[in-house]
Amino acid sequence: MSLLGIDIGGTKLALGLADEAGRLLRRHRQPMSLSGDAERDLEALGAAIEVFLAEDDRLIRDPLRRIGASVPGPSDPERGVLINPPNLPGWQNVPIGGWLAERFGVEVRVENDANAAALAEAAFGAGRGVQDLIYLTMSTGVGGGVIVGGRLVRGAFGGGGEAGHMPLVPDGRPCACGLAGCLEAYVGGNAWRDHVRHVARPDGRIASLAGGREQITPEHVVQAAREEDGEARGLLDAWVEDLARGIAPLVMLLEPRRVILGTIAVAAGESLCFEPLRRRLADRLWPHQAARLEVVPAELGDELPERAGLAAALEGPLRTD
Repeated sequence: MSLLGIDIGGTKLALGLADEAGRLLRRHRQPMSLSGDAERDLEALGAAIEVFLAEDDRLIRDPLRRIGASVPGPSDPERGVLINPPNLPGWQNVPIGGWLAERFGVEVRVENDANAAALAEAAFGAGRGVQDLIYLTMSTGVGGGVIVGGRLVRGAFGGGGEAGHMPLVPDGRPCACGLAGCLEAYVGGNAWRDHVRHVARPDGRIASLAGGREQITPEHVVQAAREEDGEARGLLDAWVEDLARGIAPLVMLLEPRRVILGTIAVAAGESLCFEPLRRRLADRLWPHQAARLEVVPAELGDELPERAGLAAALEGPLRTD
């Protein structure tokens, strides 16, 4: 039996073929060409999947049994519906799960991309062997997934685990979601980039690395901090402080064994992010919690999109009929 993992994004489509144990056999990526017409885009998606599957004769011996789709939110995993993802124009209330099931004649599991990433790290990466964990990625925004007792927390309406939109600062910075003071507005990649562009010195090392203050990205801050630039160290230190303020209440509420962090945190590494973050968390937690909590980098790296789709496919037992 074979599994297909799909990760649908605003700019790319990632496909991964695996055996029933989730071992990745083959993967493929291509640009996601969006027309603004969901029906036309779905047809292009289906054609790309068909080409990918037709190129693998393993499926003759091990037929496809299930598809897992990692999709941008907001979505309804239970109904398999993409509600209104901002980076997929024209995709309002698209029944992606039912459409894929009808097109390919197999079971389909649909999962919010952040939750799918948490499942992927739990199954294949830094969360292996752990029943209680929190996964956070600070990429464009802040994606989050929570696993408690080995089960993904989806909440009553499918949006559980949205740690990026917890209130961090009352009446704080505006967030892209429409609220203010969210964690994402302080540590999300785009929000932090915009903040740094506003406050960085035009003649500083960060701006120099970027070729101008308007071109600064989080990577430039991390690079300058590695060079022991004082301005970059200060900005990154403030970012770590905000991240600690966001993680601490999650730990108090859920008491995970492990917190897994991706993207900016992984790029910053142990000395610039994880070690100071653990110290700041220790100041906000009970001693027995701080002593046992593990705060670690995500492991899947470039394979995460395909793994996320496959992790969604592996949710729940396969039908035997």
